[in-house]
Amino acid sequence: MLKKISTEKAPAAIGPYSQGIIYNGMLFASGQIPINPATGNIEGEDIKAQADLVCKNIGALLEAAGTSYENVIKTSCFLADMADFAAFNEVYASYFTGKPARSCVAVKTLPKNVLCEVEVIAAVE
Repeated sequence: MLKKISTEKAPAAIGPYSQGIIYNGMLFASGQIPINPATGNIEGEDIKAQADLVCKNIGALLEAAGTSYENVIKTSCFLADMADFAAFNEVYASYFTGKPARSCVAVKTLPKNVLCEVEVIAAVE
């Protein structure tokens, strides 16, 4: 049985999708971009500020699902520019201390022309 996750502490979906789905004890969270959930605005002028907000939004989804960063199994990270890789990693490492499996790629364009997007798969206790 699928259970949809929704929280006002993370940005609302900007398309026809859910913030996250729990299935069989696993959270599959939609990609998060640096949108302030209170205002709906993109925030952060550089990769570090945007990555920090993305990670905070992920934290809100994890909390709403009853799990945490420590239970993240896999992340998929998307960067607008691979030149931001080192700076992105500095922020990412402060949140994902358990070092989940990860892929990180540069893409041509991200929604709303942001600098990064991250999606996660996590175990739900």
